[in-house]
Amino acid sequence: MRILLWHVHGSWTDAFVRGRHEYLLPVLPEGGPWGLGRAGRDWPDSVREVALADLDADTVDAVVLQRPGEIAEVARVLGRRPGIELPAAFVEHNTPKGDFPFTRHPLADQGDIPVVHVTHFNRLAWDNGAAPTVVIEHGIPDPGRLYTGELPELAVVVNEPVRRGRVTGTDLLPAFAAAAPLQVFGMKTEGLAAAIGVEDSRLTARGDLRTRELHRELARCRVYLHPMRWTSLGLSLLEAMHLGMPVLALAATEAPRAVPPEAGAVSADVGELLRCARRLVANPEEARRRGLAAREAALERYGLGRFLDRWDEVLTDLRARPTRHGRRDPSNARLDEQILIPARERNIP
Repeated sequence: MRILLWHVHGSWTDAFVRGRHEYLLPVLPEGGPWGLGRAGRDWPDSVREVALADLDADTVDAVVLQRPGEIAEVARVLGRRPGIELPAAFVEHNTPKGDFPFTRHPLADQGDIPVVHVTHFNRLAWDNGAAPTVVIEHGIPDPGRLYTGELPELAVVVNEPVRRGRVTGTDLLPAFAAAAPLQVFGMKTEGLAAAIGVEDSRLTARGDLRTRELHRELARCRVYLHPMRWTSLGLSLLEAMHLGMPVLALAATEAPRAVPPEAGAVSADVGELLRCARRLVANPEEARRRGLAAREAALERYGLGRFLDRWDEVLTDLRARPTRHGRRDPSNARLDEQILIPARERNIP
């Protein structure tokens, strides 16, 4: 299939475009959120940059949406309405903002475009209304077991920790910095130590590294810390587990499902996490053992093959659904119960 999607979430896209399809990414001379294209990523040749205005609408088999505004943009430029005249799915990457748990999803009042949540918590947290829903958990291209744990430090990956504050658990970092030095990776981490009142010797802001360098530097740290209060399941957490790192995580959103107890510690008790941090930093062998358990769990649940297989099921069903340009072919239909039955008519675990 030829699938149109914007480059919105780089790490998620990195996994999605490794399937067996052709992926069309809009590009603009100025780049930006509506025209990043490949953005220099080392992606397969099946990922093509396209000028949306010049794209022949009949060459697009499906569109994978990630922002509500993309629905109108596709209809305006291609002259085909997603979900009605063009097969479409909407990927919800985020936890709801606002009046949780009453936040209605932007697609809640339509029944033509299935909403694909990346975690079970996200589907549970959003009011999905009449929208069909399905969960496809993240998949990670395996970076390999790179863990050495040679540095008795904690690693954190977070973008814009000063601006996002309590959402990303930035306020918790001083306590963890007192337990062990922190290395903080991600966008706009400069000045973080001063902003939260931590000495430079206890917190090093590493900035936004390229993926391979990030994996290598993460794997040198003894333990991975995931202090997020209210975000969807961070791909950096799953990458750390793939690397073979032991994990400390707040028991919030999807983390309790993703991180088994033997992989480190998951708790809403910050004191418990601090005690585990000190113990793992002081005991490299226990840290290594728990890291192996983390990697095993990540490979089983968040492997790339499982992720791509689930997406193939959804895409096959989308192609079989009737649109103005064609009727459903029952011989090709692989119906997914979670897609076809609206959320309000199902029991969501």
